Amino acid sequence: MIVRMGLLERRPDVPPGEFSRIWREEHGPLAARLPGLRRYEQNLVTDRSQLAIDHARGGMSLDGLSQLRFDSRAAMDAAAASPEMAPIGPDNDRFAVLRGILVTEPNPVVPVAEGPLIKRMSLLRRRPDIGADRFREEWFGFHAQAVRRFPALAGYTQNLVVARQAAGRSDYEAMPVDGVVEMWFRSVDDLKAAFSSPAAGISQRHALDFIAEITTFLVEVRRVV
Repeated sequence: MIVRMGLLERRPDVPPGEFSRIWREEHGPLAARLPGLRRYEQNLVTDRSQLAIDHARGGMSLDGLSQLRFDSRAAMDAAAASPEMAPIGPDNDRFAVLRGILVTEPNPVVPVAEGPLIKRMSLLRRRPDIGADRFREEWFGFHAQAVRRFPALAGYTQNLVVARQAAGRSDYEAMPVDGVVEMWFRSVDDLKAAFSSPAAGISQRHALDFIAEITTFLVEVRRVV
């Protein structure tokens, strides 16, 4: 499975409610036509605070994160080259600014429980002295097992960034994000309690060894496909 994530910021001339409506009711059905698309979710940002975590935050301010799942990189590339893709960019521009695209490989660590749930997404940037291979080793190894022990955790997926694009560039500095975290809880109280636990203390100390920035968002999940 491969996941194409779009990082969206609302245009300043578009009110928040209108951004949400256009994205869901007009843009969503347009993107849903892409060939080979297995799943499509919109994650509408509802909270941009660094909730329950004490770590340096990046400067990116987002209003939405899209997730389009394909069976493979080849299937994603075929969809991107299809006629159905042509109107999606211009349509996006009328209500949002596309800050970048991340291509990720998901690593489900804790299966997502049945709802209702809340979801928190985080963008991770590795420390400048840590290479991509070391980041993956630390994140998929010790860190995954530490987070697995969080109390009341209702789901945890790591998304490793394998390609990126921003402003016509595909180099790392154009979009310096190494991973995207998805965490699910039953409530904000459960989230706060989990990040106050001894297990969270272990994971956050370990995060300082290889992560420079963690930029968190609470999101409302809307499934389109």
